Amino acid sequence: MKTTLNKTALTHKDKILFPKSGITKQQVFQYYKNIANRMLPFLKDRPLTMQRFPNGIGKEGFFQKNAPDYFPAWLPTIKVKKKDGWVNHIVCNSRDTLLYLVNQYVVTFHVALSKVENIDYPDKLIFDIDPPKGNFQLAVKAAKALRVVLEEKLQLKTYVMTSGSEGLHVAVPLKADKHFDIVHDFTKTIANYICNNNPTEFTTAIRKNKREGRLYIGFLRNSYAQTSVVPFSIRALENAPVATPLYWNELDDVTLNGQSYTIDTIFKRIETKGNPWEDFEQNAKDICNAIKVMEPLTS
Repeated sequence: MKTTLNKTALTHKDKILFPKSGITKQQVFQYYKNIANRMLPFLKDRPLTMQRFPNGIGKEGFFQKNAPDYFPAWLPTIKVKKKDGWVNHIVCNSRDTLLYLVNQYVVTFHVALSKVENIDYPDKLIFDIDPPKGNFQLAVKAAKALRVVLEEKLQLKTYVMTSGSEGLHVAVPLKADKHFDIVHDFTKTIANYICNNNPTEFTTAIRKNKREGRLYIGFLRNSYAQTSVVPFSIRALENAPVATPLYWNELDDVTLNGQSYTIDTIFKRIETKGNPWEDFEQNAKDICNAIKVMEPLTS
């Protein structure tokens, strides 16, 4: 029996996608159906990268940027330039599109930091904070250090979320008026500043064997064609943890970790606390002054 929703038919609903926790395709589908209205603003008008697991997360999945030929014509796509050609990305602007993709075993949704109409100019920046050896409190310390610089020194609005995996993401909404190259250099400067002031705890060394147990302040996502996980997306880990927007004061909870919220607990959280990222786009700012402020701090 198929469960039909507009243009989307759920097939193989009893197939187990998370083998140890027994979570089925229908449960994943139902989660995305219920979260769609909160998730779609973060997907809207952005090139999508799909992370698909046709055989469940116990088997190897794959990332996919190009829309397959067998996807129906009603799915919106956009051709985005790459170094040696074009990528035909899905653009997920509706619940129908979202649920069609879930039925195609997309478990995790990743998007570009820019929108299709202004593809070279990001409207947000991201710092990816994954703690070494599961030291989540070090990730919390790094996130707070970033907030001090971004908000107190640079007068930008910051947002934080659990990645749904090991760590945290710190994000800043931007006016889409600076090229990726400028935003990349800006975030690199900030990361270096944080690390220079905390050299025993934080690093920008890309190679893991150079980090010596320090936490890597990840700024490389702030580049053309790079992606970040979408808020409220499921991660391909047992119990189906969710990338969850937080209030900053929640980082003081010593029980918090990167996988604190799952598809089983996220809606109770939303019911009691709402969505801390609800005003994300409204707080976008230009970074001209912030760039000028950073120059003497790092010279």
